[in-house]
Amino acid sequence: MTNKDDFIYPRGRYYGQVRPENLLFNANLQEFSQKISLICNLETNGKIPPQEAYKQIKALWKQLKRAKKQLGIGEDPFGQPSSDEE
Repeated sequence: MTNKDDFIYPRGRYYGQVRPENLLFNANLQEFSQKISLICNLETNGKIPPQEAYKQIKALWKQLKRAKKQLGIGEDPFGQPSSDEE
């Protein structure tokens, strides 16, 4: 790896249905996972108190839920037209 960010913040491949909103949500989900891991490690090593870790994780979770809602993820997972559109 030539870039330290590739090492510190690795990205996994996406294997789902390739649509812009799915790719964006996958990137958000990977970033969420990396931040949660960092917060857990800081709390485990005594760098931040448990209450602060919980507060930060809760805020990240709300951000992820908001992103999911804005992108419309899970509303029509197969991209099929509804009965109204037929």
